Amino acid sequence: MKPSESIKPISFLKSNTAEVVREVNENRETIIITQNGEAKAVVQDIASYEQTQETMALLKLLAQGKRSIEDGRSRPLKGALKDLRSALAKTTA
Repeated sequence: MKPSESIKPISFLKSNTAEVVREVNENRETIIITQNGEAKAVVQDIASYEQTQETMALLKLLAQGKRSIEDGRSRPLKGALKDLRSALAKTTA
């Protein structure tokens, strides 16, 4: 469905709720609901919602990692592995 076809007034949702839910779930499409001509809500299937939430969580982790690097709270892998090996050797000795 084209984005322009996925914009529906709240009155359409009220009178066609079951149809909207069926369509959203079958086609994995998102429908934008308007009220008084303004976008107010989004209706989407649960699988798409969960995928969006997982994507957002991954993006947040990437942003945090980038921020850690920029703030100097990271170090090269070789140095970290060397320190881990050294600490492990001390615990087994």
